[in-house]
Amino acid sequence: MRLSRKIDKALACITIFILSFVFAFAANYNNNDTFADNESGIFIEAAEYFVTFYDEGKKLTVKTDAATVGEALKRAGYSLNSADIVEPGLDTKINTNNFFINIYRARPAIVKDGLVEKYIMSASRDPRQIVRDAGIEIYDGDEINAVQTESFLEAGIANAYEVVRNGGRTITEQEEIAFSEVEVKDYNLAPGLREVRQLGEMGAKELVYEVFYDEGVEVKRELVSESIVREPVTRIVAVGVSEIERTPLTASRGVNIYTVHKGETIIERKETYYDLNMKGVMLIAARECGAEAYYTVREDGVKVDAEGSVLVAADLERYPWCSVVETSLGLGKVYDTGSFVNKPDGTGHEQFDIATDWTIRDGV
Repeated sequence: MRLSRKIDKALACITIFILSFVFAFAANYNNNDTFADNESGIFIEAAEYFVTFYDEGKKLTVKTDAATVGEALKRAGYSLNSADIVEPGLDTKINTNNFFINIYRARPAIVKDGLVEKYIMSASRDPRQIVRDAGIEIYDGDEINAVQTESFLEAGIANAYEVVRNGGRTITEQEEIAFSEVEVKDYNLAPGLREVRQLGEMGAKELVYEVFYDEGVEVKRELVSESIVREPVTRIVAVGVSEIERTPLTASRGVNIYTVHKGETIIERKETYYDLNMKGVMLIAARECGAEAYYTVREDGVKVDAEGSVLVAADLERYPWCSVVETSLGLGKVYDTGSFVNKPDGTGHEQFDIATDWTIRDGV
């Protein structure tokens, strides 16, 4: 009997231990869903995207809803020296998962050019760039040599470089080439939503100049050659558009009919267009709903407000002033109405008349 009781107690203890372990594991597992860990074992609160920082060989991965690189660095507790370099730049938007940020810390350097000696902080690891950071011109054919510092105090603290002049008088410089942006329509995205599909990258070109001097002072430069080092990569942005934009209203078609869904209700809508001076209409709109009394003619001849919304005439009882509506020509706003709303068959209640410059073509 005593043996049986001892066995029961032992089994009870084992059961409690196992259950405690399971609960602890489950709690930790749930925490891992909410937190991202780093190599030090510290847990950091999760949000939108995983971002990995590389700082002088140290790696830290967090999950954050920071909008930009600068904001992410600040939240993660990183401090920067004015000479430190961060790639990508601090204003770069974080809009993709597995986002990487590199931090290059500035180090002291000594640059010697003849009798000139300069002390600087530079984050570059390229000797030629370090010399340029010191404000010293480098000519094609010049050599940059690492040298030992003569001062005991400087030894091991700063890297030292010496410029060896070889008589060259041409300079090769590199310039960035801006990347372009292309928008593509995506009928699966919510109208107006923008999503980056391909990050843009700056290109680069090399420019070779011949330098002319007068009594040791540079007086002019002449371009000798120019070549592309790296082609820019186009930034591709998907823009959400409504399905009804697949077959937009055109001047030749004149009338566009399509169906829209409002909950379980299916509405048949008609679109037409008109061409009038809209200045008076926009003045009324400014009074009615605070809109800017300004409009312009889009490249395709459609009239849009200051925010780019298509100017639409509609039944004001169904679509009040400045209502945001979907049209086959993009998102629009109701700034006008017309007699079509009084059609005996009632179809005017679901008709949009779109302001265009398709008839008079006077740009107004």
